[in-house]
Amino acid sequence: MRPLVATVDMAALRHNYLLAKRCAPGRHAFAVVKANAYGHGAPQVAEALADLADGFAVACIEEARQVRQVVADARLLLLEGCFEAQEYQEAAQSGLDVVVQDENQAALLLAARLERPLNVWLKLDSGMHRLGFTAEALRECHARLRGSANVAELNLISHFACADERGHSLIDAQLERYSSVLDLAFDNRTLANSAAVLTLPAAHMDWIRPGIMLYGASPFAELSAQTLGLKPVMRLTGRLIAVRDLAPGESVGYGAGWIAERPSRIGTVSCGYADGYPRIAPSGTPLAIRGQRVPLAGRVSMDMLAVDLTDLPDAVLGDEVELWGEQVTIDELATACGTIGYELLTKVTARVPRRYIP
Repeated sequence: MRPLVATVDMAALRHNYLLAKRCAPGRHAFAVVKANAYGHGAPQVAEALADLADGFAVACIEEARQVRQVVADARLLLLEGCFEAQEYQEAAQSGLDVVVQDENQAALLLAARLERPLNVWLKLDSGMHRLGFTAEALRECHARLRGSANVAELNLISHFACADERGHSLIDAQLERYSSVLDLAFDNRTLANSAAVLTLPAAHMDWIRPGIMLYGASPFAELSAQTLGLKPVMRLTGRLIAVRDLAPGESVGYGAGWIAERPSRIGTVSCGYADGYPRIAPSGTPLAIRGQRVPLAGRVSMDMLAVDLTDLPDAVLGDEVELWGEQVTIDELATACGTIGYELLTKVTARVPRRYIP
């Protein structure tokens, strides 16, 4: 078997969920498991949190089907709502909560013949300008849905654009717009994503929606996961599958962009961009072997990458290599690549086996 594995620590996952709950005492929390639980495996994550989580949130009905097979009775929210009329029927049959974010979704809901009413979350565009009603349109939709036989609970949802940038002026503006419709009768309200869970108590409302923080990554550029008390959940590890010596002037990898400036020892690692490691990672990006950091050398290939072992003479063929996890955090790697941990975690491909530890 190719020596590459993503080890998923369920105890760390549960710790992070409970931390989110401690940040918002008395509130309920939807564990966000969209995008295959940010690459960690939605069915496995849902099963691990089944006895803790107040509910789960996914993007679409296809994702809901996977989670519903594992948590038959849990509250399960469709964050993008339904896209076709028959999806409302499936949502009713499966007992899903649904977001309604525009007039088309509202019309389909009102026209549907459902076996039982749905818990509906009206989405307010409070400033993200991606999905949702204006405040005026939301008031009109609220009046129509409140009396519908297809609606059980009528709830309010919105989403922050800049909660990860503490002090951004749009945060207060969105809170104000959200508050402007709270004179309407809502059964439940939700606004806080991970960043708001951690730093904006005024946004906690009735339900919080922890996402990236569940997986041990920080939503903030300036605050580390460790500082926030989060534990890394995924550890991606490969092995040294070749070791060779290079003379000064010899190069490594495609494009020959890395050239030895001294007698060097180069290791080849069983991980590449087809596994989810970013091709744009620059030379010098850290990896860890035997508890010591070593730098990436040259371009990341589809199935392999190279590391400079010159300052780690004890490294040998078969040694474990941590691509990210405990010694090299996902956020540190993301920063080196000019991206965010969300993207790297969700891009771990299907050919990388996941190993789950309790």
